[in-house]
Order: sequence, then C-alpha cells, then structure tokens
Amino acid sequence: MQKPIIAVHGGAGTWQPERQKPGQLGVKNAAKTGYTILKRGGSALDAVEAAVKNMEDNPVFNAGIGSTLTIDGRIEMEASIMDGKTLNAGATGLLHDIKNPISLARITMENTDYIFVVAYGAEKLAQIFKLPRRNPMTELRQHYWKEQRQRLETGELETLPKLKKLVTKNPKLFETADTVGAVALDKNGNTAAATSTGGYSLKLPGRIGDSPLIGAGNYADNQTGACSATGIGEVAIRLVLAKYTCDQMATGKTAQKAAENAITLVNQRLHIKNSMGLIAVDTKGTIGAAHNTPNLCWAHMTPKTTNPKTSMTATQILEPTEHTNP
Repeated sequence: MQKPIIAVHGGAGTWQPERQKPGQLGVKNAAKTGYTILKRGGSALDAVEAAVKNMEDNPVFNAGIGSTLTIDGRIEMEASIMDGKTLNAGATGLLHDIKNPISLARITMENTDYIFVVAYGAEKLAQIFKLPRRNPMTELRQHYWKEQRQRLETGELETLPKLKKLVTKNPKLFETADTVGAVALDKNGNTAAATSTGGYSLKLPGRIGDSPLIGAGNYADNQTGACSATGIGEVAIRLVLAKYTCDQMATGKTAQKAAENAITLVNQRLHIKNSMGLIAVDTKGTIGAAHNTPNLCWAHMTPKTTNPKTSMTATQILEPTEHTNP
C-alpha cells in the first residue's frame, strides 16, 4: 500500500493545442498543493479542497474564475465535497460571484444540517462566513460565448431536444465542458473527493449538473475509495457514475479497473461518445483514470514521485464493449 496519494483532473473533453500546456501546468500545481498537505500529515479532506481551490483560481479551467456562461450570458457555478471517513458531504450551486465554490460546499457540510444549498440561501451562507467574492467572467469565456451564440442564431448550432443528438450533431457545444476535481487518500487511510464547475457553455439558466450531486459527480467512502467525474453532467447523473465507480471498488476491483468499467458502462448503456471522464483512488493506495473523450487533463502524486505526473490522456475507452464483472 502506498499513501498518501492524490489525483486531480482539470476536465474531460476536447482540449485545443493552445490550452494543453497551461492545463497540464495547472493540474500539476493543484496536485502539488494537495499533496503538500497530505505529506505534512493533513487530511484527505483538506487536500482535495486545497487542490480544487487552486484550480478554481486558474482561468484555464471551467471552474471559479474560468467558468463558462449560460445561454443568456451569466455565470452559475456549482461544487461538492465528500468525506469518506464519515460520509458527510456538502454541495452548492447557482453561484454568481463566490471566489471558491468548493469552500462554500465544505461550509455547508460542516456548519449546516443540510447537504445541498443553492442560489439565495447559498449566497446568504457565504455572507455569514465572509467568503471572498469576485467576478468570475473572463474575456476568453465571453469570446467563446459570443462565438457559440452566433453559431446558434445562424442555425449552424441547432437546439435539439435530446442530448444524444445534441452531442452527435454539435460536439463543439461541449468543448468547454471542463470540470475540476480531486480525490485523495491520507496517511490515516481516510478518503475524500471534491468537484467544482461552471457547467457547460450555453447551458439553460438554472440547470444543475452532476458536479454538486453526491453519487453522480462525486463520492468518497473509506470502505471503498473516492471518485470525481467530469464531462456531460446528465450522463453521470443518469448512471450515478461516481457511486458506481466506488461500488466497483467495493467488489475488489482496483481504482483503475473500476474507472474503466464505469466508462464502459457509459458506452454500453447510453452510447454517448465524447461525454465522460473520471479519476479514482482506492483504499489500497492505487489510482485510476479513464475517459471516452479525446482528452482528460489530469495529474497525480504519490510517495514514489518527486513531482506530480501529468497527462492529457488516461485509459481511453471509445467503443462500446460487453460489460462484464470478472
């Protein structure tokens, strides 16, 4: 067994060449931030929060200051965090100007009787705990929004009622559907997971994705492991994908095999290409990562590595295959 360990992701999808280098640098810094906490004896919960905050403060990612815009040009951020030791969790959504949504998710977990608080209530909670605010809109995201809105208005980008058709006919709509996340195992064997996003570009106002939904985009349990998902939220929600991944680890599968099985399930059941990626860590101290997208920007760090290892891909599962449980 090797611990502590941490893995982070900056989002699955299509990463254009000019974004890949800053993306890899971003996940490297986030992994190092979280691992420093773990190495000093800190908790997995502190590590994943710190790693995600680091990415929320980096405009290359679609979370915090890099969040995408809704179809009417606004920001709506969401995040969640889960403690594998206690199964406590906190989540928040429909945030407009909170600097670090992941911190508000943790405040919700530790200071309220609830798990999921959104919109006005979440804003009031942030005010009570004096969380920093900022305008998360960047010129780059505004440029993307104007470009996609123009394609939508000219008919080049159709609005379709079914997600499968939308993804098939208009894959570029989801090119900025990045989400950030982290999973960790600390020296005491405790697991944690954290996920944060601005959603996908041109989303309907009020839409909530998988990132703040415990079991869909995020899950941690000391009896199994931890998982953070990224991609099209509706896919993860329909399959409760993060919990499915942890359940796979509960049957004895490694984090890597569990991640592969989860992506295979997406391909088998929903047949939606270029839709999902995820990272996982099991209680034995191994890491897993898989996706059916062109890229998954991610990094990990263990006691065997002096610096975080980064990549724009992991195990890529593109074709539907028969799903078995060996």
